[in-house]
Amino acid sequence: MASTEIALHHLKPAPGSRKRSERLGLGEGSGGGQTATRGQKGQRSRSGDGKLSGFEGGQTLLIRRVPKRGFTNGPFKVAYQVVSLFDIERVFKNQRDVTPEGLKIHGLIRGRQPVKILSDGDLSQAYKISAHAFSKKAVEKVQKAGGTTQVLPLKPGPAAASKKA
Repeated sequence: MASTEIALHHLKPAPGSRKRSERLGLGEGSGGGQTATRGQKGQRSRSGDGKLSGFEGGQTLLIRRVPKRGFTNGPFKVAYQVVSLFDIERVFKNQRDVTPEGLKIHGLIRGRQPVKILSDGDLSQAYKISAHAFSKKAVEKVQKAGGTTQVLPLKPGPAAASKKA
């Protein structure tokens, strides 16, 4: 009798759960020949019939009918990775210098986005914290514990790059 061991190579889909896709345009005998289920004539029956997203059959597109007003600063918005004083106190027990590189090593941040320190939690010892931004209360709490804060410069964004070019 065969063993009932479960392994990946023993797994199979339930009967009837995976239906073979219909192969179109393979001659009359295949059942999907001649027009290959596209119908006769018209734009959708032709090759290369793709239409742009938002196409509305020739009438003026919604995006063109709606008035454009206002301003968005989206491309130039600075998105910070936030780190709380609680996390700094928890992770940097034996160290006094807190830098973005150290935060990255300890897994509190990732990527290259700028870092902002928030005031959640308290500090029991003095730290020298370097970050791109601080909340006002975070600065107060760090100074109250006898530490210092250093604001790092932000790397130039798309606006600065376009002015230089």
